[in-house]
Amino acid sequence: MAFARACSVALVGVEGVVVEVQADLERGVPNFTLVGLPDKSLVESRDRVRAAVVNSGAEWPQMKLTVGLSPASVPKGGSGFDLAVAAAVLGASGRIDPDAMADLVLIGELGLDGRVRPVRGVLPAVLAAATAGYRQVVVPEQTAGEAALVPGVSVLGVRSLRQLIAVLAEEPVPDEPPLPDGKPDSLLAGLILPGAGVGTGLAMAATGGPDLADVAGQRIARKALEVAAAGGHHLFLSGPPGAGKTMLAERLPGVLPPLTQQESLEVTAVHSVAGMLPLGQPLVRMPPYCAPHHSATMPSLVGGGNGLPRPGAVSLAHRGVLFLDEAPEFSGKSLDALRQPLESGHVVVARSGGVVRLPARFLLVLAANPCPCGRHTLLGAGCECPPSAVRRYQARLSGPLLDRIDLRVGVEPVSRSDLLGQGCRGEPTAAVAARVLEARERAEARLTGTPWRVNSEVPGPELRTRWRVGPGALAIAERDMERGLLTARGLDRVLRVAWTLADLAGRDRPEGSDVGLALALRTGVTRGTPQRATGRP
Repeated sequence: MAFARACSVALVGVEGVVVEVQADLERGVPNFTLVGLPDKSLVESRDRVRAAVVNSGAEWPQMKLTVGLSPASVPKGGSGFDLAVAAAVLGASGRIDPDAMADLVLIGELGLDGRVRPVRGVLPAVLAAATAGYRQVVVPEQTAGEAALVPGVSVLGVRSLRQLIAVLAEEPVPDEPPLPDGKPDSLLAGLILPGAGVGTGLAMAATGGPDLADVAGQRIARKALEVAAAGGHHLFLSGPPGAGKTMLAERLPGVLPPLTQQESLEVTAVHSVAGMLPLGQPLVRMPPYCAPHHSATMPSLVGGGNGLPRPGAVSLAHRGVLFLDEAPEFSGKSLDALRQPLESGHVVVARSGGVVRLPARFLLVLAANPCPCGRHTLLGAGCECPPSAVRRYQARLSGPLLDRIDLRVGVEPVSRSDLLGQGCRGEPTAAVAARVLEARERAEARLTGTPWRVNSEVPGPELRTRWRVGPGALAIAERDMERGLLTARGLDRVLRVAWTLADLAGRDRPEGSDVGLALALRTGVTRGTPQRATGRP
Protein backbone atom coordinates (compact mmCIF):
# COMPACT_ATOMS: atom_id res chain seq x y z
CA MET A 1 0.00 0.00 0.00
CA ALA A 2 1.20 3.55 -0.87
CA PHE A 3 -0.21 6.71 0.61
CA ALA A 4 0.28 10.48 0.14
CA ARG A 5 -1.56 13.65 0.98
CA ALA A 6 -1.83 17.18 -0.38
CA CYS A 7 -3.90 20.18 0.65
CA SER A 8 -6.35 22.44 -1.15
CA VAL A 9 -9.20 24.77 -0.12
CA ALA A 10 -12.99 24.40 -0.36
CA LEU A 11 -14.93 27.66 -0.60
CA VAL A 12 -18.24 28.05 1.22
CA GLY A 13 -19.45 31.41 0.01
CA VAL A 14 -16.45 33.70 0.46
CA GLU A 15 -15.00 31.72 3.36
CA GLY A 16 -12.55 28.87 2.84
CA VAL A 17 -11.88 25.57 4.57
CA VAL A 18 -8.57 23.79 4.13
CA VAL A 19 -9.19 20.31 2.71
CA GLU A 20 -6.74 17.43 2.94
CA VAL A 21 -6.61 15.42 -0.28
CA GLN A 22 -5.53 11.85 0.54
CA ALA A 23 -4.50 9.33 -2.12
CA ASP A 24 -4.26 5.60 -1.34
CA LEU A 25 -2.94 2.92 -3.73
CA GLU A 26 -3.71 -0.77 -3.15
CA ARG A 27 -3.41 -3.99 -5.10
CA GLY A 28 -6.48 -4.86 -7.10
CA VAL A 29 -8.37 -4.07 -10.24
CA PRO A 30 -7.33 -0.59 -11.53
CA ASN A 31 -10.01 1.82 -10.45
CA PHE A 32 -10.30 5.49 -9.40
CA THR A 33 -12.72 6.27 -6.55
CA LEU A 34 -13.29 9.81 -5.28
CA VAL A 35 -15.01 10.26 -1.91
CA GLY A 36 -15.65 13.16 0.46
CA LEU A 37 -18.89 14.90 -0.64
CA PRO A 38 -17.75 16.09 -4.09
CA ASP A 39 -20.12 17.74 -6.57
CA LYS A 40 -20.46 16.87 -10.25
CA SER A 41 -17.62 19.08 -11.48
CA LEU A 42 -15.30 17.62 -8.86
CA VAL A 43 -16.26 14.02 -9.68
CA GLU A 44 -15.26 14.70 -13.28
CA SER A 45 -11.76 15.54 -12.08
CA ARG A 46 -10.96 11.82 -12.21
CA ASP A 47 -10.81 11.94 -16.01
CA ARG A 48 -9.10 15.34 -16.15
CA VAL A 49 -6.37 14.35 -13.68
CA ARG A 50 -5.68 10.99 -15.38
CA ALA A 51 -5.29 12.59 -18.80
CA ALA A 52 -3.20 15.47 -17.44
CA VAL A 53 -0.79 13.13 -15.63
CA VAL A 54 -0.29 10.93 -18.71
CA ASN A 55 0.13 13.89 -21.07
CA SER A 56 2.66 15.41 -18.68
CA GLY A 57 5.00 12.45 -19.15
CA ALA A 58 4.27 10.72 -15.83
CA GLU A 59 3.03 7.18 -15.40
CA TRP A 60 -0.49 6.60 -14.15
CA PRO A 61 -0.55 3.88 -11.45
CA GLN A 62 -2.32 0.71 -12.57
CA MET A 63 -3.69 -0.09 -9.13
CA LYS A 64 -6.82 0.48 -7.08
CA LEU A 65 -6.80 4.21 -6.32
CA THR A 66 -8.93 5.90 -3.67
CA VAL A 67 -8.84 9.67 -3.22
CA GLY A 68 -10.51 11.06 -0.11
CA LEU A 69 -11.36 14.70 0.62
CA SER A 70 -11.30 15.47 4.32
CA PRO A 71 -13.25 16.77 6.21
CA ALA A 72 -15.91 14.73 4.45
CA SER A 73 -18.79 16.72 5.96
CA VAL A 74 -17.88 19.94 4.09
CA PRO A 75 -19.46 20.29 0.62
CA LYS A 76 -16.80 20.53 -2.07
CA GLY A 77 -17.22 21.75 -5.58
CA GLY A 78 -15.42 23.20 -8.55
CA SER A 79 -12.33 22.22 -10.46
CA GLY A 80 -9.81 23.90 -8.17
CA PHE A 81 -8.93 20.57 -6.50
CA ASP A 82 -7.39 19.08 -9.68
CA LEU A 83 -3.84 20.15 -8.90
CA ALA A 84 -3.96 18.78 -5.35
CA VAL A 85 -5.49 15.47 -6.50
CA ALA A 86 -2.80 15.02 -9.17
CA ALA A 87 -0.02 15.81 -6.68
CA ALA A 88 -1.42 13.37 -4.12
CA VAL A 89 -1.66 10.60 -6.73
CA LEU A 90 1.89 11.23 -7.96
CA GLY A 91 3.10 11.25 -4.36
CA ALA A 92 1.44 7.91 -3.66
CA SER A 93 2.92 6.39 -6.83
CA GLY A 94 6.45 7.55 -5.91
CA ARG A 95 6.92 10.10 -8.69
CA ILE A 96 7.02 12.92 -6.10
CA ASP A 97 8.35 12.79 -2.55
CA PRO A 98 5.27 13.05 -0.29
CA ASP A 99 7.25 15.11 2.21
CA ALA A 100 7.74 17.82 -0.43
CA MET A 101 3.99 18.56 -0.27
CA ALA A 102 3.65 18.63 3.49
CA ASP A 103 3.42 22.42 3.80
CA LEU A 104 1.89 23.24 0.41
CA VAL A 105 -1.63 24.26 -0.53
CA LEU A 106 -2.38 23.61 -4.20
CA ILE A 107 -5.19 25.35 -6.10
CA GLY A 108 -5.88 25.02 -9.80
CA GLU A 109 -7.71 23.23 -12.58
CA LEU A 110 -5.96 20.85 -14.97
CA GLY A 111 -6.53 20.68 -18.69
CA LEU A 112 -6.27 17.36 -20.46
CA ASP A 113 -2.90 18.44 -21.88
CA GLY A 114 -1.50 19.10 -18.39
CA ARG A 115 -1.76 22.89 -18.47
CA VAL A 116 -2.90 24.54 -15.23
CA ARG A 117 -6.00 26.63 -15.72
CA PRO A 118 -7.01 29.49 -13.40
CA VAL A 119 -10.07 29.23 -11.17
CA ARG A 120 -12.27 31.74 -9.36
CA GLY A 121 -11.92 32.49 -5.67
CA VAL A 122 -8.13 32.28 -5.39
CA LEU A 123 -7.88 35.23 -2.97
CA PRO A 124 -10.34 33.92 -0.34
CA ALA A 125 -8.82 30.45 -0.73
CA VAL A 126 -5.31 31.73 -0.01
CA LEU A 127 -6.65 33.82 2.89
CA ALA A 128 -8.14 30.65 4.38
CA ALA A 129 -4.85 28.81 3.92
CA ALA A 130 -2.93 31.62 5.61
CA THR A 131 -5.39 31.66 8.51
CA ALA A 132 -4.87 27.90 8.92
CA GLY A 133 -1.10 28.42 9.20
CA TYR A 134 0.10 27.55 5.69
CA ARG A 135 2.76 29.82 4.22
CA GLN A 136 3.29 28.30 0.75
CA VAL A 137 0.69 28.03 -2.00
CA VAL A 138 0.77 26.87 -5.61
CA VAL A 139 -1.68 28.56 -7.97
CA PRO A 140 -2.08 29.01 -11.73
CA GLU A 141 0.30 31.59 -13.10
CA GLN A 142 -2.55 33.86 -14.22
CA THR A 143 -3.80 34.26 -10.64
CA ALA A 144 -0.41 34.55 -8.90
CA GLY A 145 -0.88 38.32 -8.54
CA GLU A 146 -4.21 37.81 -6.79
CA ALA A 147 -2.74 35.22 -4.41
CA ALA A 148 0.23 37.48 -3.65
CA LEU A 149 -2.12 40.03 -2.07
CA VAL A 150 -2.20 37.90 1.09
CA PRO A 151 0.70 38.99 3.32
CA GLY A 152 3.12 36.41 4.69
CA VAL A 153 2.41 33.79 2.01
CA SER A 154 4.93 32.57 -0.58
CA VAL A 155 3.22 32.09 -3.94
CA LEU A 156 4.39 29.81 -6.75
CA GLY A 157 2.63 30.31 -10.07
CA VAL A 158 2.84 27.39 -12.49
CA ARG A 159 1.74 27.02 -16.09
CA SER A 160 1.60 23.23 -16.26
CA LEU A 161 1.66 20.06 -14.21
CA ARG A 162 5.09 19.32 -15.69
CA GLN A 163 6.47 22.43 -14.01
CA LEU A 164 4.95 21.45 -10.66
CA ILE A 165 6.42 17.94 -10.87
CA ALA A 166 9.85 19.38 -11.65
CA VAL A 167 9.70 21.83 -8.73
CA LEU A 168 8.61 19.20 -6.19
CA ALA A 169 11.07 16.60 -7.53
CA GLU A 170 13.90 19.19 -7.57
CA GLU A 171 14.46 18.71 -11.30
CA PRO A 172 15.09 21.32 -14.01
CA VAL A 173 11.86 23.24 -14.59
CA PRO A 174 10.71 22.96 -18.22
CA ASP A 175 9.93 26.18 -20.02
CA GLU A 176 6.34 26.41 -21.21
CA PRO A 177 6.25 28.66 -24.29
CA PRO A 178 3.89 31.63 -23.96
CA LEU A 179 1.15 32.34 -26.46
CA PRO A 180 2.03 34.45 -29.50
CA ASP A 181 1.31 38.15 -29.16
CA GLY A 182 -2.24 39.05 -30.07
CA LYS A 183 -3.61 35.55 -29.61
CA PRO A 184 -6.37 35.30 -26.97
CA ASP A 185 -5.62 33.18 -23.94
CA SER A 186 -8.38 30.59 -23.59
CA LEU A 187 -7.24 29.81 -20.06
CA LEU A 188 -8.57 33.15 -18.83
CA ALA A 189 -12.13 32.08 -19.64
CA GLY A 190 -12.29 30.23 -16.32
CA LEU A 191 -11.95 33.46 -14.34
CA ILE A 192 -15.23 34.97 -15.52
CA LEU A 193 -18.50 33.15 -14.93
CA PRO A 194 -21.16 34.03 -17.53
CA GLY A 195 -24.46 34.94 -15.94
CA ALA A 196 -22.95 35.06 -12.46
CA GLY A 197 -24.95 38.09 -11.45
CA VAL A 198 -25.11 41.81 -11.88
CA GLY A 199 -22.28 43.94 -13.24
CA THR A 200 -20.70 46.15 -10.63
CA GLY A 201 -19.13 48.98 -12.54
CA LEU A 202 -15.60 48.20 -11.33
CA ALA A 203 -14.13 49.43 -14.60
CA MET A 204 -15.93 52.76 -14.18
CA ALA A 205 -14.61 53.08 -10.63
CA ALA A 206 -11.07 52.33 -11.78
CA THR A 207 -11.17 55.24 -14.25
CA GLY A 208 -12.61 57.68 -11.73
CA GLY A 209 -16.19 57.62 -13.02
CA PRO A 210 -18.32 60.59 -14.07
CA ASP A 211 -17.89 63.98 -12.41
CA LEU A 212 -20.40 65.48 -10.00
CA ALA A 213 -19.93 68.85 -11.73
CA ASP A 214 -21.97 67.46 -14.65
CA VAL A 215 -25.13 67.57 -12.53
CA ALA A 216 -27.01 70.81 -13.15
CA GLY A 217 -28.66 72.44 -10.12
CA GLN A 218 -30.02 70.07 -7.44
CA ARG A 219 -28.46 71.85 -4.47
CA ILE A 220 -30.38 69.88 -1.85
CA ALA A 221 -29.83 66.54 -3.59
CA ARG A 222 -26.10 67.22 -3.91
CA LYS A 223 -25.93 68.04 -0.19
CA ALA A 224 -27.74 64.79 0.62
CA LEU A 225 -25.27 62.89 -1.58
CA GLU A 226 -22.37 64.39 0.36
CA VAL A 227 -23.98 63.52 3.70
CA ALA A 228 -24.66 59.96 2.53
CA ALA A 229 -21.03 59.48 1.51
CA ALA A 230 -19.62 61.04 4.69
CA GLY A 231 -21.67 58.96 7.12
CA GLY A 232 -22.58 55.87 5.10
CA HIS A 233 -26.29 56.77 5.19
CA HIS A 234 -28.84 55.20 2.85
CA LEU A 235 -30.54 57.56 0.41
CA PHE A 236 -33.93 57.76 -1.31
CA LEU A 237 -34.29 60.04 -4.34
CA SER A 238 -37.83 60.86 -5.46
CA GLY A 239 -38.66 63.00 -8.46
CA PRO A 240 -39.96 63.14 -12.03
CA PRO A 241 -38.14 61.50 -14.95
CA GLY A 242 -35.15 63.40 -16.25
CA ALA A 243 -34.49 65.32 -13.03
CA GLY A 244 -31.08 63.69 -12.50
CA LYS A 245 -31.66 60.88 -9.99
CA THR A 246 -29.57 58.35 -11.92
CA MET A 247 -26.84 60.91 -12.60
CA LEU A 248 -26.52 61.60 -8.89
CA ALA A 249 -26.37 57.91 -7.97
CA GLU A 250 -23.73 57.14 -10.59
CA ARG A 251 -21.47 59.83 -9.14
CA LEU A 252 -21.76 58.68 -5.54
CA PRO A 253 -18.91 56.06 -5.74
CA GLY A 254 -16.49 58.79 -6.80
CA VAL A 255 -17.31 60.79 -3.66
CA LEU A 256 -16.66 57.85 -1.35
CA PRO A 257 -13.13 57.49 0.09
CA PRO A 258 -10.85 54.84 -1.43
CA LEU A 259 -11.05 51.43 0.18
CA THR A 260 -8.64 50.53 2.95
CA GLN A 261 -6.38 47.50 2.51
CA GLN A 262 -8.73 45.28 4.52
CA GLU A 263 -11.80 46.53 2.65
CA SER A 264 -10.03 45.99 -0.69
CA LEU A 265 -9.34 42.37 0.22
CA GLU A 266 -12.98 41.86 1.23
CA VAL A 267 -14.33 43.34 -2.02
CA THR A 268 -11.78 41.51 -4.17
CA ALA A 269 -12.63 38.20 -2.50
CA VAL A 270 -16.35 38.60 -3.25
CA HIS A 271 -15.78 39.49 -6.90
CA SER A 272 -13.23 36.72 -7.31
CA VAL A 273 -15.72 34.11 -6.06
CA ALA A 274 -18.46 35.57 -8.25
CA GLY A 275 -16.24 35.42 -11.34
CA MET A 276 -16.47 39.17 -11.89
CA LEU A 277 -12.96 40.33 -11.06
CA PRO A 278 -11.64 42.38 -14.00
CA LEU A 279 -8.69 40.79 -15.80
CA GLY A 280 -5.40 42.41 -14.92
CA GLN A 281 -6.85 43.98 -11.76
CA PRO A 282 -5.97 41.66 -8.86
CA LEU A 283 -7.02 44.18 -6.19
CA VAL A 284 -10.15 46.35 -6.18
CA ARG A 285 -9.21 49.71 -4.65
CA MET A 286 -12.31 51.81 -5.33
CA PRO A 287 -15.86 51.27 -3.99
CA PRO A 288 -17.94 49.12 -6.36
CA TYR A 289 -21.17 50.28 -7.94
CA CYS A 290 -23.95 47.78 -8.53
CA ALA A 291 -27.17 48.70 -10.36
CA PRO A 292 -29.40 45.68 -11.04
CA HIS A 293 -32.40 45.93 -13.36
CA HIS A 294 -35.81 46.10 -11.70
CA SER A 295 -36.64 42.63 -13.06
CA ALA A 296 -33.94 41.11 -10.81
CA THR A 297 -35.09 38.17 -8.73
CA MET A 298 -34.59 37.78 -5.01
CA PRO A 299 -31.68 35.25 -5.39
CA SER A 300 -29.89 37.65 -7.73
CA LEU A 301 -30.19 40.40 -5.12
CA VAL A 302 -29.37 38.60 -1.88
CA GLY A 303 -27.53 35.55 -3.27
CA GLY A 304 -28.53 32.13 -4.53
CA GLY A 305 -28.05 29.59 -7.29
CA ASN A 306 -27.84 25.84 -7.56
CA GLY A 307 -25.97 24.08 -4.75
CA LEU A 308 -24.12 26.50 -2.52
CA PRO A 309 -25.40 30.08 -2.96
CA ARG A 310 -23.34 32.55 -4.99
CA PRO A 311 -22.97 36.23 -4.04
CA GLY A 312 -25.87 38.46 -5.06
CA ALA A 313 -26.06 42.17 -5.75
CA VAL A 314 -25.93 43.10 -2.05
CA SER A 315 -22.57 41.31 -1.75
CA LEU A 316 -21.23 42.59 -5.07
CA ALA A 317 -21.94 46.10 -3.72
CA HIS A 318 -20.11 45.36 -0.44
CA ARG A 319 -18.25 48.52 0.71
CA GLY A 320 -19.77 50.36 -2.24
CA VAL A 321 -23.10 51.52 -3.66
CA LEU A 322 -26.20 49.48 -4.48
CA PHE A 323 -28.46 51.56 -6.72
CA LEU A 324 -32.03 50.43 -7.33
CA ASP A 325 -33.44 52.61 -10.10
CA GLU A 326 -37.22 52.56 -10.53
CA ALA A 327 -37.38 51.01 -7.05
CA PRO A 328 -41.20 50.58 -6.95
CA GLU A 329 -40.93 48.32 -10.01
CA PHE A 330 -38.89 45.76 -8.05
CA SER A 331 -40.67 42.83 -6.46
CA GLY A 332 -41.96 43.67 -2.98
CA LYS A 333 -40.43 40.49 -1.56
CA SER A 334 -37.07 41.33 -3.12
CA LEU A 335 -37.09 44.81 -1.63
CA ASP A 336 -38.08 43.60 1.82
CA ALA A 337 -35.28 41.02 1.66
CA LEU A 338 -32.88 43.97 1.88
CA ARG A 339 -34.07 44.92 5.35
CA GLN A 340 -31.91 42.40 7.22
CA PRO A 341 -28.57 43.14 5.46
CA LEU A 342 -29.22 46.88 5.82
CA GLU A 343 -29.11 46.42 9.60
CA SER A 344 -26.51 43.67 10.02
CA GLY A 345 -24.06 44.27 7.18
CA HIS A 346 -24.19 40.65 6.04
CA VAL A 347 -26.67 38.19 4.59
CA VAL A 348 -27.16 34.56 5.58
CA VAL A 349 -28.50 32.45 2.70
CA ALA A 350 -29.77 28.94 3.42
CA ARG A 351 -30.17 26.48 0.56
CA SER A 352 -30.30 22.71 0.27
CA GLY A 353 -26.58 22.70 -0.50
CA GLY A 354 -25.68 24.52 2.70
CA VAL A 355 -25.80 27.79 4.61
CA VAL A 356 -23.56 30.64 3.49
CA ARG A 357 -22.77 33.93 5.23
CA LEU A 358 -21.90 36.65 2.73
CA PRO A 359 -20.70 40.22 3.45
CA ALA A 360 -23.22 42.92 2.50
CA ARG A 361 -22.30 46.27 4.04
CA PHE A 362 -23.35 48.60 1.24
CA LEU A 363 -24.77 52.07 0.79
CA LEU A 364 -28.29 51.76 -0.62
CA VAL A 365 -29.65 54.36 -3.03
CA LEU A 366 -33.29 54.11 -4.11
CA ALA A 367 -34.76 56.16 -6.95
CA ALA A 368 -38.45 56.43 -7.75
CA ASN A 369 -40.94 58.51 -9.71
CA PRO A 370 -43.81 60.07 -7.75
CA CYS A 371 -46.41 58.10 -9.75
CA PRO A 372 -46.57 55.62 -12.65
CA CYS A 373 -46.41 58.38 -15.27
CA GLY A 374 -43.87 60.41 -13.27
CA ARG A 375 -45.66 63.77 -13.58
CA HIS A 376 -47.63 63.78 -10.33
CA THR A 377 -45.66 66.56 -8.62
CA LEU A 378 -45.30 68.79 -11.70
CA LEU A 379 -47.69 71.73 -12.04
CA GLY A 380 -49.51 71.73 -15.37
CA ALA A 381 -47.78 68.52 -16.53
CA GLY A 382 -51.03 66.67 -17.13
CA CYS A 383 -50.74 63.73 -14.73
CA GLU A 384 -53.72 61.46 -15.34
CA CYS A 385 -52.97 58.91 -12.62
CA PRO A 386 -55.92 58.56 -10.22
CA PRO A 387 -55.16 59.06 -6.52
CA SER A 388 -55.60 55.34 -5.85
CA ALA A 389 -52.94 54.50 -8.47
CA VAL A 390 -50.53 57.01 -6.95
CA ARG A 391 -51.06 55.55 -3.48
CA ARG A 392 -50.57 51.99 -4.72
CA TYR A 393 -47.42 52.97 -6.58
CA GLN A 394 -45.85 54.71 -3.59
CA ALA A 395 -46.94 51.91 -1.24
CA ARG A 396 -44.74 49.44 -3.13
CA LEU A 397 -41.90 50.68 -0.95
CA SER A 398 -42.87 49.31 2.44
CA GLY A 399 -42.78 51.35 5.62
CA PRO A 400 -40.21 49.09 7.35
CA LEU A 401 -37.86 49.48 4.37
CA LEU A 402 -38.23 53.27 4.22
CA ASP A 403 -37.74 53.45 7.99
CA ARG A 404 -34.20 52.20 7.37
CA ILE A 405 -33.47 55.00 4.89
CA ASP A 406 -31.79 57.96 6.59
CA LEU A 407 -32.14 60.52 3.79
CA ARG A 408 -35.25 61.10 1.66
CA VAL A 409 -34.76 63.83 -0.89
CA GLY A 410 -37.04 65.25 -3.54
CA VAL A 411 -35.24 65.83 -6.83
CA GLU A 412 -36.98 68.73 -8.56
CA PRO A 413 -36.91 69.35 -12.33
CA VAL A 414 -33.84 71.24 -13.50
CA SER A 415 -34.46 74.91 -14.23
CA ARG A 416 -33.60 76.43 -17.57
CA SER A 417 -30.87 78.64 -16.10
CA ASP A 418 -29.17 75.71 -14.37
CA LEU A 419 -29.38 73.47 -17.43
CA LEU A 420 -27.98 76.09 -19.82
CA GLY A 421 -25.16 77.02 -17.47
CA GLN A 422 -26.54 80.40 -16.46
CA GLY A 423 -26.62 79.45 -12.80
CA CYS A 424 -23.74 78.64 -10.48
CA ARG A 425 -21.87 75.51 -11.58
CA GLY A 426 -21.76 72.76 -8.98
CA GLU A 427 -18.60 71.58 -7.28
CA PRO A 428 -16.58 68.80 -8.92
CA THR A 429 -16.28 65.34 -7.42
CA ALA A 430 -12.76 65.98 -6.13
CA ALA A 431 -13.82 68.94 -3.95
CA VAL A 432 -16.75 67.06 -2.41
CA ALA A 433 -14.67 63.92 -1.92
CA ALA A 434 -12.08 65.92 0.02
CA ARG A 435 -14.70 67.16 2.48
CA VAL A 436 -16.13 63.66 2.80
CA LEU A 437 -12.69 62.26 3.58
CA GLU A 438 -12.13 64.88 6.30
CA ALA A 439 -15.52 64.11 7.85
CA ARG A 440 -14.73 60.39 7.79
CA GLU A 441 -11.42 61.02 9.52
CA ARG A 442 -13.17 63.01 12.28
CA ALA A 443 -15.70 60.24 12.81
CA GLU A 444 -13.02 57.57 12.79
CA ALA A 445 -10.98 59.47 15.38
CA ARG A 446 -14.04 59.78 17.61
CA LEU A 447 -14.87 56.08 17.19
CA THR A 448 -11.33 54.86 17.87
CA GLY A 449 -11.40 51.77 20.08
CA THR A 450 -14.91 50.78 18.97
CA PRO A 451 -15.97 48.28 16.27
CA TRP A 452 -17.55 51.08 14.20
CA ARG A 453 -15.94 53.32 11.60
CA VAL A 454 -18.77 55.53 10.27
CA ASN A 455 -21.73 57.18 11.95
CA SER A 456 -24.33 54.97 10.30
CA GLU A 457 -22.91 51.91 12.08
CA VAL A 458 -23.11 53.31 15.63
CA PRO A 459 -25.98 51.76 17.65
CA GLY A 460 -28.67 54.05 19.00
CA PRO A 461 -28.00 53.41 22.71
CA GLU A 462 -24.39 54.49 22.24
CA LEU A 463 -25.48 57.72 20.53
CA ARG A 464 -27.95 58.53 23.29
CA THR A 465 -25.61 57.81 26.21
CA ARG A 466 -21.98 57.91 25.14
CA TRP A 467 -22.00 60.70 22.58
CA ARG A 468 -24.62 63.26 23.51
CA VAL A 469 -25.73 66.21 21.38
CA GLY A 470 -25.85 69.82 22.55
CA PRO A 471 -28.40 70.93 25.19
CA GLY A 472 -31.90 71.23 23.74
CA ALA A 473 -30.77 70.11 20.28
CA LEU A 474 -33.21 67.18 20.23
CA ALA A 475 -36.32 69.17 21.16
CA ILE A 476 -37.88 69.19 17.70
CA ALA A 477 -37.13 65.49 17.14
CA GLU A 478 -38.58 64.55 20.53
CA ARG A 479 -41.82 66.37 19.68
CA ASP A 480 -42.11 64.44 16.43
CA MET A 481 -41.57 61.19 18.30
CA GLU A 482 -44.29 62.04 20.83
CA ARG A 483 -46.70 62.75 17.98
CA GLY A 484 -45.96 59.39 16.37
CA LEU A 485 -44.28 60.99 13.36
CA LEU A 486 -40.90 59.44 14.20
CA THR A 487 -40.10 55.93 15.36
CA ALA A 488 -37.39 54.97 17.83
CA ARG A 489 -35.29 53.71 14.93
CA GLY A 490 -36.02 56.96 13.13
CA LEU A 491 -34.75 59.01 16.07
CA ASP A 492 -31.52 57.03 16.14
CA ARG A 493 -31.03 57.60 12.42
CA VAL A 494 -31.67 61.32 12.81
CA LEU A 495 -28.94 61.38 15.46
CA ARG A 496 -26.54 59.59 13.13
CA VAL A 497 -27.16 62.07 10.33
CA ALA A 498 -26.78 64.97 12.76
CA TRP A 499 -23.35 63.67 13.78
CA THR A 500 -22.38 63.44 10.11
CA LEU A 501 -23.49 67.02 9.52
CA ALA A 502 -21.42 68.11 12.51
CA ASP A 503 -18.39 66.23 11.14
CA LEU A 504 -18.78 67.95 7.78
CA ALA A 505 -18.99 71.32 9.52
CA GLY A 506 -16.00 70.58 11.77
CA ARG A 507 -17.97 70.78 15.03
CA ASP A 508 -17.29 68.64 18.10
CA ARG A 509 -20.94 67.67 18.52
CA PRO A 510 -24.27 68.33 16.77
CA GLU A 511 -26.26 71.47 17.47
CA GLY A 512 -29.95 72.16 17.06
CA SER A 513 -29.44 73.24 13.43
CA ASP A 514 -27.78 69.90 12.64
CA VAL A 515 -30.65 67.94 14.19
CA GLY A 516 -33.19 70.12 12.38
CA LEU A 517 -31.51 69.57 9.02
CA ALA A 518 -31.16 65.85 9.69
CA LEU A 519 -34.87 65.69 10.53
CA ALA A 520 -35.73 67.62 7.37
CA LEU A 521 -33.62 65.26 5.25
CA ARG A 522 -35.43 62.29 6.79
CA THR A 523 -39.03 63.56 6.71
CA GLY A 524 -38.80 65.74 3.63
CA VAL A 525 -40.20 68.79 5.43
CA THR A 526 -38.27 71.90 6.47
CA ARG A 527 -39.71 73.09 9.79
CA GLY A 528 -40.88 76.67 10.13
CA THR A 529 -41.96 77.10 6.49
CA PRO A 530 -44.91 75.63 4.62
CA GLN A 531 -42.71 74.76 1.70
CA ARG A 532 -42.00 71.10 1.13
CA ALA A 533 -38.25 71.07 0.68
CA THR A 534 -36.93 67.59 0.10
CA GLY A 535 -39.52 65.03 -0.98
CA ARG A 536 -42.19 62.70 0.25
CA PRO A 537 -42.82 62.48 4.01
